[in-house]
Amino acid sequence: MRRRIDTAPNGKPLRSAASCRSRRPVMISGGAGFIGTNLATQLIENGRDVLLFDNLSRPGVEENLAWLTDQYGEHVKVEVQDIRDSLAVRHAVARSSAVFHLAAQVAVTHSLVDPGFDFEVNARGTLNVLEACRGCTTPPPLLFTSTNKVYGSLADVRCVRDGDCYQPSCAETRAHGVSEARPLQFHSPYGCSKGAADQYVLDYARCYSLPAVVFRMSCIYGPHQCGNEDQGWLAHFARRIIADEPLSIYGDGRQVRDVLFVTDLVAAMLKAIDQIKVTAGQAFNIGGGPANAVSLLQVIDHLAELRGQRPEVEYGPWRQGDQKYYVSDTRRFQATTGWAPAVDAPQGIERLWAWLAEHVVEQPALSGV
Repeated sequence: MRRRIDTAPNGKPLRSAASCRSRRPVMISGGAGFIGTNLATQLIENGRDVLLFDNLSRPGVEENLAWLTDQYGEHVKVEVQDIRDSLAVRHAVARSSAVFHLAAQVAVTHSLVDPGFDFEVNARGTLNVLEACRGCTTPPPLLFTSTNKVYGSLADVRCVRDGDCYQPSCAETRAHGVSEARPLQFHSPYGCSKGAADQYVLDYARCYSLPAVVFRMSCIYGPHQCGNEDQGWLAHFARRIIADEPLSIYGDGRQVRDVLFVTDLVAAMLKAIDQIKVTAGQAFNIGGGPANAVSLLQVIDHLAELRGQRPEVEYGPWRQGDQKYYVSDTRRFQATTGWAPAVDAPQGIERLWAWLAEHVVEQPALSGV
């Protein structure tokens, strides 16, 4: 049954609902994906309609779309279109009040198999969005989701083994993570395509004064995520353990990442757009930061405790371009907007576990984000 949304989950009236509904919708490319679903939910609860632009090519996203339309009805507009279709993109952008560009080919492994497709989706697709924004009389604010892979393998960041994780030898990096001052070094076709898109967004902000901002994201996780071993690894691990299936790890499992719960990412996205006058033209590293840095082995340990038994783990060779250590230095975005993560890693992992156990325990593992 479709529920009414005259009030938010806390019982309070939706913020300026009447006036917000009269505005143009907020466009989310890749809007039926994991992040798009969570972003759309928050926007609607804030009193905004959304336009989901998605080709529905990833297994699992149909369930996300069905959930959104069932929950929010007419406040969800859907365009089943491809980001490579410049005309469709132009029409969607022209009627949108803001654009969150999330649509992407997301796997390094797939980019190595088919770099042409990877380029067309990530680089050409982003250029289509930028040109559509540039063609508007008043360009809408744009947020583009880039990746920490634009910094390459970080082979020069010397690491030492510290129990079940790697730590950088440099005390500054260990204390704060990798900052935006880090030189770009694209690695893999995926790194090249996302890196090119990243730089195009920044250059359009510079050359054409587009109100555009870039998020170079670390590991995002949370409800509605259908992870696999190529992308969304934390959800993938949880799904495999719930199903009593073995895990495959590439490398030794001591790789460290900073994990960020999706509601914290959405809060950062909304702040970036709300404060676009100060965020435009900038790229920010976005993740959980050093306080939420975990290794693969540490995550497996936590999930094993939740399950009550340890999974079988199979080890494979290191994958091309894999970083032993990547943790986001988020201080610049925090200083610019006042944002900070609210959900710590143990709490977030337990929330993800509870959601997966309730919603997908009977389903096979799916690909996608």
